[in-house]
Amino acid sequence: MPQNAGFILPMAISQIRLFFVLLFIFCSATCISQNLDINILKGINPDVPGSSVWRGFSSSVSPVIIGLPIGMYLVNHFKKNPGGKTDALHIAGGILTSLAFTQAMKYSINRDRPFITYPLDVHPFSNSETGLSFPSQHTSFAFATAMTLSLHYKKWYVAVPAFAWATGVGYSRLYLGQHYPSDVIAGAALGTGSALLSEWLTKKIWPQNHR
Repeated sequence: MPQNAGFILPMAISQIRLFFVLLFIFCSATCISQNLDINILKGINPDVPGSSVWRGFSSSVSPVIIGLPIGMYLVNHFKKNPGGKTDALHIAGGILTSLAFTQAMKYSINRDRPFITYPLDVHPFSNSETGLSFPSQHTSFAFATAMTLSLHYKKWYVAVPAFAWATGVGYSRLYLGQHYPSDVIAGAALGTGSALLSEWLTKKIWPQNHR
């Protein structure tokens, strides 16, 4: 077997997974009609979206994506654990990759928030979030974090809570009237794909850090 075969095979698998993730994003953007989008949203978004649970899911994203990689890096630095520091950098890489792709798509598609397009049908918890709608940045961040954690800590008690939290974040964006369902689906797919792409890039650029 060639010396680098163990590296090429996972790389090819990652490329295939990334292709299907990107295909899923495209389908979610083109196949879900606007009427279906708004009808599903109206069924989830109440007249007064005051649940502290769903507000908590939504507001947890920034502390998690900032605190988790920084906290992991510092803890493993003091423990002199280079592997743990690498894991922290991978999480940060997935989040930054997600940020880049999500912002690029937002400005390419230029979709208004649902409460702007349907002011009588959608009831936002706050109308201060006036940025573009597609895809959901909160959901993309959450799934990028969950996917990276699952890649590096292959235990059910890591993956299940991580993806449960990410799914809760996505649902909260609908409940709070900030996004259409297709925004959230695309955000989830984009976040997952960003984590896989970041993983592939770091293995390609710094193969000495991955056995």
